[in-house]
Amino acid sequence: MFVAKPLPSEYASFYAGYVSHIEEGDIVATLRTHQQSTKTLLEQIGEDKANYAYAPNKWTIKEVIGHIIDTERVFAYRFLRMYRGDATPLASFDQDLFVQNSNASKRTLSSLIAEFYAVRESTLLMLDQLEESRLDFEGFMSGKSATPRALLYILAGHEAHHIKILKERYL
Repeated sequence: MFVAKPLPSEYASFYAGYVSHIEEGDIVATLRTHQQSTKTLLEQIGEDKANYAYAPNKWTIKEVIGHIIDTERVFAYRFLRMYRGDATPLASFDQDLFVQNSNASKRTLSSLIAEFYAVRESTLLMLDQLEESRLDFEGFMSGKSATPRALLYILAGHEAHHIKILKERYL
C-alpha cells in the first residue's frame, strides 16, 4: 500500500535523518524488503566477528542488532497505540540502558538474527490491514507530536541508518 511520506510537522526533528533514508512509496513492502536484506547481511558476518566494535565505548555488532530489535518493538508499540486512536503521551526510552541490559554479547548471532526476523514479521502482520484514514492521527511521543504514518517511516529509517553504519564502520 502506498503511504505518503510524512511531513516534518508529523514527527520530532530528531527523526528527520531516519525519515530521509526512506523513499516514498509502499512502506510495508519496504519493511519486508529490509527484513530479508538485513537478515542476509547479518548471516554473512559470522560469529567470530559479531562481538566486534569499531572503537572503544561503541556498541558491538550484536549490540547494534539488539538495539534494532528493541527499537522496532518500541516503535511498533507506539504505532499501534496511535493507530488505534490512543492520544496518551508515550514516553521516550533510554537506548543505552536497553543495550546495557540486553545481554546481546552473551547470545549467538544466529539467535539475534532469528529474533530480528520474528519481530519484523510481527510488525508486518500488524500492518497487513492498514487503513490510510488512520495514519494521520496525532499522538505524542517523547514530548512531541507524531503520527502513525511518521512512525512507519521512522521505523524503516532507523533500521536503514544502523545497517548503513554496520556496512561503513563494522564490515
